[in-house]
Amino acid sequence: MKQIMEKRILGAILILAIFLPLLFLGGEYFAVMIALVGMLGFRELWNVRFKKKKKESQIPLTLKILSYGCLLFLVLNNWSSTEFKIVLDYRVLSLCLIIFFLPIIILADEKKYNLEDAMFLMGSVIFLGLSFNLIILTRNYSLNYILYFLIITTVTDTFALITGLLVGKHKLIEAISPGKTVEGLLGGTVMGVFVASVFYITVINSSIDPVQLLIVTVTLSLMGQLGDLVFSAIKRHYDEKDFSNLIPGHGGILDRFDSIIFVVITATLFMSII
Repeated sequence: MKQIMEKRILGAILILAIFLPLLFLGGEYFAVMIALVGMLGFRELWNVRFKKKKKESQIPLTLKILSYGCLLFLVLNNWSSTEFKIVLDYRVLSLCLIIFFLPIIILADEKKYNLEDAMFLMGSVIFLGLSFNLIILTRNYSLNYILYFLIITTVTDTFALITGLLVGKHKLIEAISPGKTVEGLLGGTVMGVFVASVFYITVINSSIDPVQLLIVTVTLSLMGQLGDLVFSAIKRHYDEKDFSNLIPGHGGILDRFDSIIFVVITATLFMSII
């Protein structure tokens, strides 16, 4: 346990040293960082999909470049807006459809590139593109809100790990993530909700209905943990432990951003309340 915690602490320090200054700066600095993070996350998905199938060398370089281009356009779509208003550029989506599906006919070789590959790339680009775009828009809208979401995910994740290591006995979903326990989920949720709620009442809005705040924060904490499980299911499908080894003790970009992605997505349903 000591070795695990030391690695995670080292990784956390590395993340904070890079992430926090740009988070507080905001604007184009934060947007550029999130765009880079989004592309690294897409690279991780690309690798677990195509390297595992030993197909990466067969995918045309042009298609790979265009895939990253589509992702970048989606992540930075309306990036400077200070309103929490999601605007989709259907021209980009239409271009992505053309880019990902036409090669099926052009290459005419299912071993090199097929419908399943096209659907994977399209889904990955749209999912990651919109998710990281939401993170940028949330920061533009309010620094305090993005901090609230980050506190939920960080505290929940940390105490889920600690509780699971100390008292975890009952597996949560062993087929997807053998290390996660019911006790860890409960411990992480309780602490995540407590710390994030105190932050919200102290910094954001002290007059909010406590019941509403509790419902929203519990939901976000649970959705963050479900997001973790969704990405664990992706890794399990491709027989990978981590998406990469980029961050010591944490794995890859998607191993670290899995929870916040689902928290920010879910939070869009509650913005009128909080």
